[in-house]
Order: sequence, then C-alpha cells, then structure tokens
Amino acid sequence: MLTRLQNSLDKILLEKRTGLIPYVTIGFPRLEDTLQIVKSIEEAGADAVELGVPYCDPVADGPTIQASSYKALSQGITTTACINLVGELRQSGIEIPIIFMGYFNPILSYGIESYAEDCANAGVDAVIVPDLPPDESDELREALHANGLGLISLLAPTSPNERIALGVRMSDGFVYCVSIAGVTGARSELPKDLNSFIARVRSYTTLPIAVGFGIAEKKHVQAVGAIADIAIVGSALINVLDSANEGEISEAAKTFVSSLIS
Repeated sequence: MLTRLQNSLDKILLEKRTGLIPYVTIGFPRLEDTLQIVKSIEEAGADAVELGVPYCDPVADGPTIQASSYKALSQGITTTACINLVGELRQSGIEIPIIFMGYFNPILSYGIESYAEDCANAGVDAVIVPDLPPDESDELREALHANGLGLISLLAPTSPNERIALGVRMSDGFVYCVSIAGVTGARSELPKDLNSFIARVRSYTTLPIAVGFGIAEKKHVQAVGAIADIAIVGSALINVLDSANEGEISEAAKTFVSSLIS
C-alpha cells in the first residue's frame, strides 16, 4: 500500500526537513491548466499534491476554494473527470504522490467499490474525506485498502483526546491536523495554540504530522516545520493561480511553490 506516498514521507523524515503538499482544485482555472499546474508543482520539488475534487457543498472549504470549486463545477467537472485527469497525469510521466481531497456524497453516488478501484487504476495514492468521521469510514477504508490506497484522517484543535486516538489509529501515511477550528483560507499568522495541539497529537502517534488551513507564506512553512513534519498550502496557491495571466498560470504555480521550499 501507499508505495509512492510512503516513499515520499520516508524521504522527508530521512532528510529532516519540512515536507510540502500544495493543494489544487481540479478544473481551476480550467481542466487543461490542472495538468500543467501539477507538472509545475512536481518540478518545484513538492513532496505530494492534494487535488481537490469540486463539490457544491464543501463544508471545510473557505471562500477561496469554494469559488474555485464553483468555477470548476460550472465547466462540467465531475468525479469521473477528476479520476480521468489523474490517469492523464500518470500517462504523461507525473510521479508525484497524488492525494484526492473530496466529500463523501460524490463518492457514495459514484459507488464506493468502483470509486476505490477506478482511483487506484488511475494512479491516486490516498484520499481525504473531510465530512466522513473515522468511526463511520470502515466501508470506504476497506475498499481503498483492497486497492492499495490509503485514507487520511483529519483532526481539529477541538478534537478531544479520545477522537485524536481514534483518528491517528485509522489514518494511513500521515495525519492531517487542521490548524484552526474553521474553514480553509490564507491567514497572516498561525494560531497561538497550534504548538499544544500538535503536541497532543504527537503523543498518540509516530506517523508524520501535516498541518493545513491558513498556511500561506514561507514563514508559516518554517513555523510548521518546527513542530510538525509537513505543511499543506491551498488557498494561497489558488489565489496565485487566480491572479496569474493566461499562459502564465503553471509558471506562477512553480514560482510560488519554489518560494516556499527554497
């Protein structure tokens, strides 16, 4: 299971550096742009890429990612189109680990078994489902595991210790810690209680810990690296893509991601 992703995680820990996972909404600004953006992210040196599957009711997403999902949906982007895109990425030689971030209703509508099988065949490595609690995820987890994919748990600062223990036990590859009790969005500063939250999670697991929601600048990535293992950057990158001129989108993505690593 998780060979591509696990190799990347092992490399982060071996090199004792902060890993970086950028987030991109599939189909934003256009589906053909996503192909080039992911290629640029890989060339910039990111450790994995999180691909957002657009959904009409994204409860964990702030205004920036909601707007990108709306634009993608208005262009007819479907779950099938997202899976097919991953197949195109793999066929083009992209080797970076790919993590789907998507909501449960589209997966259920697609069919859990079919979803897991088709994602695996396309080249997805793991899945994050923000609105699926760990203790209600057995059916999806079993289907993903049967096809060599992982299911990554989300934990929030408001998670009591028993939920943290459950979440880390049922997470594959790494644990995704949400920095705030809220939705995604670029912010100027990280929460003051982030250190204590990560310390609580660390006491329950030896898995790498990723921090997302609000990571927007290199100083944030560095701050995350002091207490966790991986920084996840979403809304700030979407803003960069949104403001880039046509024909310069993939280069803007590469420049931004590189600036967070260098």
